[in-house]
Amino acid sequence: MTHLTADTVAELFAGAVTLAKTGEKVAPRGMATREVLDVHMRLTQPRARLLHAPPARILNPAFAVAETVWHLSGSDDPWIFDYNARLRRYADDGVLLGAYGPRMRNWAGKVDQLHRVVDILKVDADSRRALIQLYDPAIDAAGHKDVPCTLGFAFHLRAGRLHMTTTMRGQDVWIGLPYDLFFYTVLHELVAGWLGAELGEFHHQVGSLHIYESHLDDAEQLTSLNASEIMPDLSTPWDGFDGLLRNVQTGELTGHPGWDTMTETMHSYRLWKGNLRDEAWQQAGRVGGPLGLALTSWYSELNRRAASSSARPVAGVR
Repeated sequence: MTHLTADTVAELFAGAVTLAKTGEKVAPRGMATREVLDVHMRLTQPRARLLHAPPARILNPAFAVAETVWHLSGSDDPWIFDYNARLRRYADDGVLLGAYGPRMRNWAGKVDQLHRVVDILKVDADSRRALIQLYDPAIDAAGHKDVPCTLGFAFHLRAGRLHMTTTMRGQDVWIGLPYDLFFYTVLHELVAGWLGAELGEFHHQVGSLHIYESHLDDAEQLTSLNASEIMPDLSTPWDGFDGLLRNVQTGELTGHPGWDTMTETMHSYRLWKGNLRDEAWQQAGRVGGPLGLALTSWYSELNRRAASSSARPVAGVR
C-alpha cells in the first residue's frame, strides 16, 4: 500500500497526480491509463477542501457545490445536468442510476443511512458499525452506464474527534478527485457537527488510483500549488437540514453564512448559463473567499475556451 498525507486538498492532489503518473499502463474499456493499486490518502484539515490550481487544473466550483447538495438531499433529479452537462453521457433514460443520494438517504426505499450513522454513534460512541454503503451488486451488476466508484463511508468517533474513511474501487485523480473530496469532506464536517464532535482526519482508500493518458500533458503543467484555504463552517442542526438544502438549490438564502456562500455560488453560475455574464461576474465578486476566487477563475477559463473555439479555422472558410 502507498500512503500519502497532506494538510490540504491542494497538497494531496499534487501528490496523487505525481504518484498516478508513475503507474503501470492499463486500458480498461480501451482507455489508455496509468494506474497505481492500493493507495491510502490522509487529509488532516478536511475543511481545506477546494482545489484552486490555475492554469493547469481549473474547477467549476458551482458544480462542486451543486453535486454536494444533490448527493446530500438524496436526489437523482436531472437538475444536476445544469451544472455539468457531460454527466448526461452516463445516464440511462435521463437518470444517473448510480447516483449516491438515493442510496445514502433512502436505501432500498427504506433506510436513511446518513441519519442512521448519527443515531448509531449517539448511542454507542465507540461503535464500528457507523457505515454508509453505496455500491449495490443487486443493481450495479445490471450493466447500466453509471456504476458508483465509491463503495462506501465509515465513521469512527474517538476521543471526541470524528474520523471518516472513504473506500473507492477506483479514483480518476485528474478529473474526479477534486470534486469527490469536496463532497466527502462536507459530509464529514456535517456528521461531526451533528454529533457535537471535533472534526478529525479524513482517510481515502483507493483500489485503483489512475490518470488517463489524455490528461498527462495537462498534468505536466502542475508545477506548484498554493495550499487550499480553510472554508467557512458548514455545521448546521439536523432538524431543518433538508429544508436548508432545498433553499440552497433554489437560490434562497438560509441565514447560515457558510451555506449562503454555497447558495450564491450556484446562483452566480445560473446567471452565467443564462447569458447574464456581467451579473454572474458581479455575483462571484460578492461570494468572495475560496469559492468566489474559484468562480472568477472558472469564468476566465470559459471565456478563454470560447475565444479559442471562435479563433479556429472552419473547413472551407478563409
